[in-house]
Amino acid sequence: MAQSTAGRLVPFRWEGTDRAGRKAGGRTVASNAAAVRRELRRQGIAPTRVRRQSALLGKTRRVTAADIAVFSRQLATMMAAGIPIVQSFEIIGAGHENPAMQTLILAIKSDVEGGTALANALARHPAHFDDLYVKLVAAGERAGALDTLLDKIATYREKTESIKKKVKNALFYPAAVVVVALVVSAVLLIYVIPEFELMFQGFGAALPAFTRVVVDISEFVRETGWAIVIGGILAVIGFLRARKRYRGVQRFVDRAVLRIPIIGSILNKSAIARYARTLATTLAAGVPLVEALESVAGATGNIVYETAVLRMRDDVATGQRLQRAMQNTDLFPNMVNQMVAVGEESGSLDEMSAKVADFYEEEVNHAVDSMSNLIEPLVMAILGVLVGGLVIAMYLPIFKMGTVV
Repeated sequence: MAQSTAGRLVPFRWEGTDRAGRKAGGRTVASNAAAVRRELRRQGIAPTRVRRQSALLGKTRRVTAADIAVFSRQLATMMAAGIPIVQSFEIIGAGHENPAMQTLILAIKSDVEGGTALANALARHPAHFDDLYVKLVAAGERAGALDTLLDKIATYREKTESIKKKVKNALFYPAAVVVVALVVSAVLLIYVIPEFELMFQGFGAALPAFTRVVVDISEFVRETGWAIVIGGILAVIGFLRARKRYRGVQRFVDRAVLRIPIIGSILNKSAIARYARTLATTLAAGVPLVEALESVAGATGNIVYETAVLRMRDDVATGQRLQRAMQNTDLFPNMVNQMVAVGEESGSLDEMSAKVADFYEEEVNHAVDSMSNLIEPLVMAILGVLVGGLVIAMYLPIFKMGTVV
């Protein structure tokens, strides 16, 4: 609804009857209920009920990158099948389970229906459609090959999300086990060890050194536990905000994580894979190299690579070859540099970049699987040392009970 775009769009559900007297219903977005009724009457539908969807329901799930990837694939499939774009949006929006995503899709549909170009409609939602996404859609609209470009965008989104999900899943398991180990240790220190300490007081003998250390730790945790928890939470929140707000902090963290053994190698390969995949997609869409590199920089996911790619863009803009610019950063392996050089010489830089992306995406998959196999026994060992150590410390005095008696 063109007239609804002036205000803030909110989701509505409506029911009514069409010209043939049949019952109809659906969802849409508008600035108010009156705008919904006007639009329904314009379409020949007599509204019987229009109600705003619950704001609480709309916030149960936010729009994620995975939602955008699925939406991209659905839209590409429908466009390739010859379904008009407005109808495609209506079908996708009506069938989506996430109310927040429904609202977003119907808002874009409303803009497109009012005569706005798809790229401009997407640009009004920068939190979900970045500059790269908008540029690719605009290129597809200009070339009259929107369905083809949407397919490339969908493939790009699916592959980049797959890599991110793979890395996150690999890191989630050890993090979850460590958190469980810390919680179990805290319970032992706060509730179990004090009971043992009361029992030990009647022994009449000095406690073993290891047990004494654990008892002292238990007393410290009980006295300052809440302060530690609150201080830890505030420190994490402060760190995350500083990383988000200050580029220097972000640069320090991103550079540090790239140097972590095993994990750093995976993140380096992931950044190279995303760089190559984004470059291949933008070049295949007909975007000039200098402009493509500007979009690629923000897609690498690491400020170290982002800074390097922007420097490469400046070098290429002055006439330097991409392969030489990449080599000057000391971030890309020799194989990547050579494949890019071959692509430049043969005029198939997009194809060579795609091959680099395929290779490094596979490398990330193998590296993540190997890391998972390595971390699992390591994490179990850490869990055993933490919990088992506390248990042993508590039973050492019992082993000496015989000598006391």
